[in-house]
Formats: sequence, C-alpha cells, structure tokens
Amino acid sequence: MTLSGNQKSTIVRPRKREYALRVAFATLERTAPDVGSRIAERLWFTVPSGGTIRSPEGGRPFEIRTRGRQLRGWTWGSGPSVYLVHGWGGHAGQLAAFVRPLVTAGFTVVAHDAPSHGASGPGRAERGSSDIIEFAQSLDAVAAEHGPARAVIGHSMGAMAAVLAMQHGWLGAERLVMIAPMVDVRDAFPVFGARLGLGERTLRRLARRVERRVAMPLESFDLAALAPQLQPTSLLAVHDRDDRETPYPTTEALVARWPDAELLTTHGLGHRRILRDPGVVRTVTSAIVADAACRLPQPA
Repeated sequence: MTLSGNQKSTIVRPRKREYALRVAFATLERTAPDVGSRIAERLWFTVPSGGTIRSPEGGRPFEIRTRGRQLRGWTWGSGPSVYLVHGWGGHAGQLAAFVRPLVTAGFTVVAHDAPSHGASGPGRAERGSSDIIEFAQSLDAVAAEHGPARAVIGHSMGAMAAVLAMQHGWLGAERLVMIAPMVDVRDAFPVFGARLGLGERTLRRLARRVERRVAMPLESFDLAALAPQLQPTSLLAVHDRDDRETPYPTTEALVARWPDAELLTTHGLGHRRILRDPGVVRTVTSAIVADAACRLPQPA
C-alpha cells in the first residue's frame, strides 16, 4: 500500500517527537533530573488523545458544574442507577455496549465524560490535563445528582476512580465491576518511564511531584490494600491476559484480597476491545441483574 504525503507525516512526526523526548530525558537524567521530572510531570497529567470521540446515542444529556468544572453526560432508561466510568484518555461512548442490555433489564444507565475528556470542560490545571482525584470527584458529583448506585462499571483508571469515590465521597454501590482495572498507580511508572526513556533519578522525582499534585501518597492508590475496607460491595473483575496497558496479575491479587469477588479472564481482547465483547457484556449484565433479583422481597 502506498502512503500519501499526509499519511507519512502523521506516522513519522510522533516517532520523531518521541525520539527527541528520549534523547532530551537521557541528557537531563545525567545533568538536571529536577528539570526532567518537571517536564515528565506535565506529560504524566496530559490527557492522551482518544482519536474521534462520538457522544453516546439516544441518551438524555445533562450538565453539572462542580468545583468550577463543567461535566457533560447522558442517562438512559429508568430504574435503579448503574454508572459507567471510562478510563484515562477515554470517553463515555467507549462503554456504549452496556447501555441497551442494562436498560432492557430495568436500570437507569448514567455515563459522563471526566474533566478534559470527551465533551466535558477542562480540568482544574488547564485544558487537556486532569488527574485521578478529578476523576473520582467528577463521578461523585454525578452520583450526587442522579442518586444511589446499584452498580458501577469502571474501565481501567475508571475502576480506581470508582473506588476512591466510594472511599472518600458520597458514592456507594452494591456491585462494582472493574474491567481491565488499574489496580496500583505505581505500576504505571515503569511503563511511562520506559516509553519516554526516563532514568531512575527522574522517575523518583516524578513520583514525588505526582504525590504533591494529588495531595495523597502513591500508596493510597493500591486497590488491593483498600479491598478489605470496601465490604460489603461485591466485585466482578474482568481482565484479558493479553492486556498490554494494565497488568493481569495485579487483578488476580486484587480478587484474592477482596472479601466478595470473582474474576472473569478473557484472551485476545486486549485493553479496549474487551469493552465491546458480547460475552463480557452478557456476563456483566447478568451479574448486576442477579444482584437485583437477590434483593427483591421473597414470597412468603
């Protein structure tokens, strides 16, 4: 296949930029790791482009202003609420496959775009930037507006945001579904560092900068350590063994420590296709429906 000039530039420029960053960080690692960590911090909190973003179809749009930030979202159906929470660099439309089955089962589905994501306004720092605390706060604000959660379905960093909202905010849920979850934010540092060529001195300083930005120690973002505190919320974790963005073994460890948890393992779906897989959608929907049935009054 022959590439046009525009197509070639689309491919080459990101590679040139990444190479230039790696060279710069290698130099700064030796000469000025503080400067390198400051640049890395900006990149860490920059929301990656999610490509073409399409708003979910057929929903009732809503807007919420919270902590000076404008959030946009959608609702479908009627009944107990199920919240859909996208991941870092994602948007609500990525979880659209769950909407119709849950509405058909008698639930209200609520989804929103986090700050600096999708149709929502910028985060607290600047346009195109956000962090996990803003993710959790935005979910908490949406839940305060739309009522208690029967279940929350969180993808990747959205799963961590759901746990933080449950731990520090007003959000409560009877069932938590984590799909390809980020279980420990510290796992992201070596991946981020390898991509940019960050050295150990720069990475250590970056970790301290991240802690200052979110005003919490990194240990606070270890979901396996938090698991015993989240009883009686039940957990269904769904993870693909071939996921290259969030490590499968950490989800195994999380399920082992969660008081009431089960794990659905898939193969070959990766980090995002898992959200559209019919088998995954059926299993998740069935688990939420089964929970609801168990809570119905039993005949005398």
